[in-house]
Amino acid sequence: MQFTKKTSSSSKVLVFAIKLGLVLVVVLGVIFLLNKIDFPAPKKQIEKIIPNENFKIVK
Repeated sequence: MQFTKKTSSSSKVLVFAIKLGLVLVVVLGVIFLLNKIDFPAPKKQIEKIIPNENFKIVK
């Protein structure tokens, strides 16, 4: 009877590296595609007047 050594630890590292690489490619692809989209700027000017009585002096 002959004993064989299983070397699955190196293949686990390789599979993890491939999965990590695919995830990085997908994330970078999504970021790249979102940068290509031209979102419209808001047309209405947003302005809110804050009354002075809301401010408190802290010393």
